[in-house]
Amino acid sequence: MTSTPQTSDPIRRRRSFIAVWTKRANRFGYLAFGVSIAAVAVGLLDTFTPLIGRLATGGLVVGSILLAPAIVLGYAIKSAEKEDRLNGV
Repeated sequence: MTSTPQTSDPIRRRRSFIAVWTKRANRFGYLAFGVSIAAVAVGLLDTFTPLIGRLATGGLVVGSILLAPAIVLGYAIKSAEKEDRLNGV
């Protein structure tokens, strides 16, 4: 588990907290996409059952829900940190 750096600045602490959660959301989102891809592969190689269809659909839905905000927040945090470095904060 990643530990957050201890700082007195509440903005940086909040950014660090959000960065940890976006990293976790990225991992689980890509895992959900992997489950979806594996389910479709199993369905194509064997029998495409309703369970396989539900797994594939569920993986895509969960992955999209997790990844969309996580990717945007990740870029926002990186941009804010870069801006802070450029301004010497």
